[in-house]
Amino acid sequence: MTFTPHGKHLINGEWIGTEQTFLSEPAHGTPHAFSVGTPELVDRAAKAAEAAFWSYGYATRKERAAFLHAIADEIEARAEAITRIGTEETGLPEARLQGERGRTTGQLRLFAEHILAGDFLDRRHDAALPDRQPLPRPDLRMMQRPIGPVAVFGASNFPLAFSTAGGDTAAALAAGCPVVVKSHGAHPGTGEIVAEAVHAAIRKCGMPNGVFSFVQGGKRDVGQALVQHPLIKAVGFTGSLGGGRALFDLCAQRPEPIPFFGELGSVNPMFMLPDALANRGAELGRGWAGSLNMGAGQFCTNPGIVVVIDGADADGFIEAARAALAECGAQVMLTDGIAKAYVSGMTRLGAQTGVQELLTSMCDRREAKPFLFKVSAHDWLGNHALSEEVFGPLGLVVVAKDVAEMEQIARSFEGQLTATMHMDAGDTALARRLLPVLERKAGRVLANGFPTGVEVCDSMVHGGPYPASTNFGATSVGTLSIRRFLRPVCYQNIPEGVLPADLV
Repeated sequence: MTFTPHGKHLINGEWIGTEQTFLSEPAHGTPHAFSVGTPELVDRAAKAAEAAFWSYGYATRKERAAFLHAIADEIEARAEAITRIGTEETGLPEARLQGERGRTTGQLRLFAEHILAGDFLDRRHDAALPDRQPLPRPDLRMMQRPIGPVAVFGASNFPLAFSTAGGDTAAALAAGCPVVVKSHGAHPGTGEIVAEAVHAAIRKCGMPNGVFSFVQGGKRDVGQALVQHPLIKAVGFTGSLGGGRALFDLCAQRPEPIPFFGELGSVNPMFMLPDALANRGAELGRGWAGSLNMGAGQFCTNPGIVVVIDGADADGFIEAARAALAECGAQVMLTDGIAKAYVSGMTRLGAQTGVQELLTSMCDRREAKPFLFKVSAHDWLGNHALSEEVFGPLGLVVVAKDVAEMEQIARSFEGQLTATMHMDAGDTALARRLLPVLERKAGRVLANGFPTGVEVCDSMVHGGPYPASTNFGATSVGTLSIRRFLRPVCYQNIPEGVLPADLV
């Protein structure tokens, strides 16, 4: 299938252009013109989503599951074209785009099967007790119901899995909620072709047109109009701490505040426990280097900080990591802006008191190379700036003087997506001490692994305490993510002929 972007927005089943346009900035290939979104388009999309909710929100689980499968089918039918435009726009290798596409369609199919099983409804029934004394009990039934139209912001670093038909969109549609997507300007053509796939699935399944709308580009006023529209009932977002916090505040300031499910940033600390460091420090150093540099470090689970205890074993680990990173070539970053922010973050971090440069290099325009720094636990604990995320292949080693200081560092972290312990048998006692701390800090705790891989399955949690995410009780990956867009409703003494079919 050949694909040339037309640059339009999908609003209530129609592809609509606007007078103002912007040019994409591909890593290679030809730039294309795309229409700029407007608040007026957002208003039309939100109203169409609300109209669609009255049928889609009450469609059967079988109908919604068929729709999710159809979206996955239509994405796969465009596989080669998606890979081609995706690699041009982002600079990501073909294998990465192919894997991300598989993850995206796999998630849609997983959610389809999950809602067919019905467990997500959390159905409960307390039968009437008319003869109970001193008061009778009414018949009470409860289940989860969709909340209404959901806004989704595409992510810069995942053009498929966290964008147009990615996790937030799939979860909302599975729940029964229409979606309005604001595409990310880093990959507008990729967003457009996936939106075409969703549109084709809508027509194939006879779904209402307003169940999915897609708005390209736009200035800050478009995002603001979307989160403040009175018909939007929740927001899914993956992006920067600054941008996410601004949208979160707008959601809270609405006359009707709504939930903002934002993933905002994480440094994903790893703790190298003494026995593991002594037994396989060099191996761990090389493993960390590989995880840190994967995809130019542009993963929200990138392990940017490692904590070690001072000594020869730590020195061996650090040297192995430094040597491995020194051999890494330059990689193209997703956008010019991300590349500039990476260099700026590196410069800021390197200028902090007590920070030692272990590996530096030159970054050329949109390309990035790894950087490696070291700092003492004393300087780390006294400077919050050292714990701030630098998005890219930059690593910081924090050197503790003993086990007690390692635990103090663990307690100092803010909320994280992940936290990791590398441990051997002799580290069990220390791991038991650290685990209660780390589980309070992170949504996912790992042992003897690297966090740059998020399995899409029932038990995955991709979230954590703030600032990793704005709602620590939720996840943006896995079947539990569907629950973000549901709310419990209790039905008291409602006749069976009136009850929703899923409750009878």
